[in-house]
Amino acid sequence: MKFRTVTLGCKVNQYETGAMEGILRSRGHEPVTAGSGCDVCIINTCAVTEESVRKSRQTIRRLKKLHPDAGIVVCGCFSQLDPAAVEELGVDLLSGTTDRRGFVMSVMELMKLTDKTGDSKLTCCTQTDPITQGDGGLVMADAFEELPPGETANRTRALLKIQDGCDNFCTYCIVPHIRGRSRSLPLSRMAEYAKQLDEQGYKEIVITGIEISSYGKDLHLTSPAVQLPTFNFQFSTFNSLSTAIQTISFAAPNTRLRLGSLDPAILTDEFCRQLGEIPNLCNHFHISLQSGCDGTLKRMGRKYTTHQVQQAINSIRNQFKDCGITADLITGFPGETDVEFEQTINFIKEAAFSDMHIFPYSPRPGTKASILPDQIDKKIRKERAKKALETSEKMSDDFKRSQIGKTVEVLFEQEKGGFSTGHTGNYLMVSVRKGLLKIKRNTIKPVKITNIKNDILHGEIM
Repeated sequence: MKFRTVTLGCKVNQYETGAMEGILRSRGHEPVTAGSGCDVCIINTCAVTEESVRKSRQTIRRLKKLHPDAGIVVCGCFSQLDPAAVEELGVDLLSGTTDRRGFVMSVMELMKLTDKTGDSKLTCCTQTDPITQGDGGLVMADAFEELPPGETANRTRALLKIQDGCDNFCTYCIVPHIRGRSRSLPLSRMAEYAKQLDEQGYKEIVITGIEISSYGKDLHLTSPAVQLPTFNFQFSTFNSLSTAIQTISFAAPNTRLRLGSLDPAILTDEFCRQLGEIPNLCNHFHISLQSGCDGTLKRMGRKYTTHQVQQAINSIRNQFKDCGITADLITGFPGETDVEFEQTINFIKEAAFSDMHIFPYSPRPGTKASILPDQIDKKIRKERAKKALETSEKMSDDFKRSQIGKTVEVLFEQEKGGFSTGHTGNYLMVSVRKGLLKIKRNTIKPVKITNIKNDILHGEIM
């Protein structure tokens, strides 16, 4: 059969879609791109915000119109959160955020039955189970669902999912309710997958998960000495996540490593020192900040203060030269006063982030924040997001300008309009005019940054 996949949301969803594609390809099924006819559309949905749910609904409806004779099958966070709402959209099969292998098997069975009966539609089959019961009591997803990395066509950057779920239950977040508790990929399997990606020729691995700072809690990794089949290493102070990153580094020595989002509380001096010992780790760190005001952080249920965040930033910068530090920010959280918002703006200015992801607060039914007093008007939430974005853009421009005259390592990813473009280790896009020099895609080259044009760094191959 011919299948098309569409992914909404985070890198974890992208990884899981890639794994499902790999399973289907290994059984002889053919992936197709947008604009091509297909037998089945697989939609991996998101529900982290109200806007994510809207986009998931919109995507399902759009693909039903584009492919009226194809099976429409849905999985992911939206279908886990509200399977009845997804079923009402007239899909043929839906699943949640667990057992993706089983979901893929059901997709193949669906198409087999369709072929036999000649019907293009079947009664909806639901494969979602409750993730929570009562007040946050987790009842399923006890084990990490191991999915091998899928081959990402035309990509130079591979994803490696090492963790799933979250135990934090921040007051604004629905994710623990739809992803379950934190679970981790064992180190030995992680090493095997990293080695596989290295041998496939990827030049960068993005280490991802729902909350990778919680990696290893369920594995009870307590020994400071870690033994794996092909190597042995030891940190002076044991940390499960830094051990995982070191594991991947040993297994994939030819591939640079990039970290997913980190909780600021993990970024201690010692943790950053350990990361500094990993030679192929990119000098780019994304912090799950959410607010620059202690009062707002407390209402959010975050377990750190702005002082700890600033210490974390200092620890990173002390260890990594010229590093990019990016962050997430939510504006207009319930109870956020004008004074608190200004505290946040002042904090992010002081932090001097290289870029930010900024979202107006989105109430999620079922979370504590959705019933907190002093809900902020949607218009004010958006206005504050706009102001924060303006501040972020100024910081981003300053960081880019600080790179002029420096020589950086660029992983070249694509060619367009006579230019080759790629990303630096600190996650800035760089463009180089090809001219007579042929720059091969999926190669890392030293580039001297000469100027900025249209918000992109330009340079020359050294």
